[in-house]
Amino acid sequence: MSSSPNRGSHSTNRRSPSTNTSPLAAALAVALVAAGAAAAITLPAAAATAATVSIDAGHRLATVPTEAVGMNVAVWDGRMNDPETTQLLANAGTKLVRYPGGGYADGYHWQTHTVEGGGYVAPNTEFDKYVATVKAAGAQPIITANYGSGTPQEAADWVRYANVTKGYGIKYWEIGNELYGNGHYGATWETDNHADKSPSAYATNLLQFVTAMKAVDPTIKIGAVLTTPGGWPDGIVGPGDTMDWNHTVLSIAGPRIDYVIVHHYPYSTTEAELLGKPQAEIPAMMSTLHSLITQYAGANAPNVGIAVTEGNSQYAVDTSPAGLYAPDTYLTWLENGAFTFDWWNLRNGTDCSKVTTIQGATDYNDGGLVSSGASCEPGANTPFAPYYGIQMMTKLFTPGDALVSATSSSALLSAHAVKRANGDLSVMLINKDPSNDVTVGLSYNGFTAAAGSPTVYSYLKNASTIGSASAGTAGMQTVPAYSIVVVRLRPGSGSPSASPSSSQGGGGCRVAYAKSSEWPGGLVANVTITNTGATAVNGWRLTFTFPGDTRVGNAWNATVTQSGAAVSAVDASYNATIPPGGTQSFGFTGTWTSNDASPASFSLNGSVCAAG
Repeated sequence: MSSSPNRGSHSTNRRSPSTNTSPLAAALAVALVAAGAAAAITLPAAAATAATVSIDAGHRLATVPTEAVGMNVAVWDGRMNDPETTQLLANAGTKLVRYPGGGYADGYHWQTHTVEGGGYVAPNTEFDKYVATVKAAGAQPIITANYGSGTPQEAADWVRYANVTKGYGIKYWEIGNELYGNGHYGATWETDNHADKSPSAYATNLLQFVTAMKAVDPTIKIGAVLTTPGGWPDGIVGPGDTMDWNHTVLSIAGPRIDYVIVHHYPYSTTEAELLGKPQAEIPAMMSTLHSLITQYAGANAPNVGIAVTEGNSQYAVDTSPAGLYAPDTYLTWLENGAFTFDWWNLRNGTDCSKVTTIQGATDYNDGGLVSSGASCEPGANTPFAPYYGIQMMTKLFTPGDALVSATSSSALLSAHAVKRANGDLSVMLINKDPSNDVTVGLSYNGFTAAAGSPTVYSYLKNASTIGSASAGTAGMQTVPAYSIVVVRLRPGSGSPSASPSSSQGGGGCRVAYAKSSEWPGGLVANVTITNTGATAVNGWRLTFTFPGDTRVGNAWNATVTQSGAAVSAVDASYNATIPPGGTQSFGFTGTWTSNDASPASFSLNGSVCAAG
């Protein structure tokens, strides 16, 4: 929704009638929330102090994308390009930073650095300065092009300036912000100067943006705005339409887009309700999105990603409940196939009349990850609880690691697990009970932990730092009330050396096969070859066989051919050499009907490879 210099968050507006679901959806949501809240409240005392978590290190859910941890910044934030911003982004593990700021995007003209209608633009927030800050933080930009008051030519000129003139190599471009809020369904918060504000008009115009922008740089990825499944106005058929927004947009643009965009601001009135939202809402939303893409994108479906480019707790936004919610929601989206979740916002601003106390701490109703320095707030750039929650994910994974299955016995304890590239296993445990510590018994399939106490990172209730210590055992950990811990386990003897979905074998090579995205009927796979021998490999051919019915589609960084279940991948000349200890990677899209099981063995130039 529209942003403003002192209220960049969508919190206030998100609670307005314009964001309500349909009566049926609202009734179902109330029923589900009531059931979840009742379960949390009526759990017996024993369940609040003891739980079990089962981890299957061989059951890969997703590969952690490079862009997994995203953030929003806005041109009205005068501190956007301060040196502190670079450090804040880097310390939180941020890899994708969205600009120019929510609803501002549909009025923002990048060449003049102005917002149509007189919106405030702070000094020193120009495009080039933003890019410099993002690059210095080790992240990449994602740009929301102006659909509402802009043109395909204006967007194409932006691509040309960014990627041809300046060589920034910006990959991700959205076409507009929340265009379904343009008045077509009655609610108006998004700028849209087009005479026709229907979803069919958006999709048709979107294709003009795609044509103009990719004529400048065909390597860019372009995203289309969808409504969040189950949220307003999903399911509503507007005047003159034959289908709702999502079905209409994808039926027209699905074959030509690279990703779809949704935003997630769950409505909650209590801490318990908020903390149940990730598991209650996200898997169903993602299932719907995957189905829509499969239905409408045709042969392009395996290439269409899912990006959550805005999200926030929307309740208790600066305090410990939001701190627990933040990593839980990031990880749940990623486990279900999203390639990024971008928190709204790094800095946001507040109305000091709305300060309150939640779980023993001051909630400034800010919604930024760090303080903007308002008169009622701590000093500028002071992190709020969600910042630390997000930062805890840097203890859990790095991009390229595998998110694996972790199942908790308690609704008050979320669990997420990662098999790391070096063989370590990391487990995040989130205790949603505000009053009781929980003793957690952990069991493992496909992993044997080394003896001794593991390293445990912790973010405690209302803390202002992350701690670490050697604590507990691989089989037993105590998680304090309203806290997050990450348990880092080294593999012991007897632990499989293979990464999830990787090959087995021996020799002078190691191969890792990982599905970076997977949905009914489609997948995206990445294969990494490591030369473990003493001499360089000059020219390579990798062969493997699918145990199921996967069929290779488009491939990159290799020439991939398939005969029946047998696959052969040959180097692309520019990556033919693999020095000792070095790697080369390639990837492909695939389709499948009943079984997309990963290959069981690989051979490189005739030699069987070990797992990677």
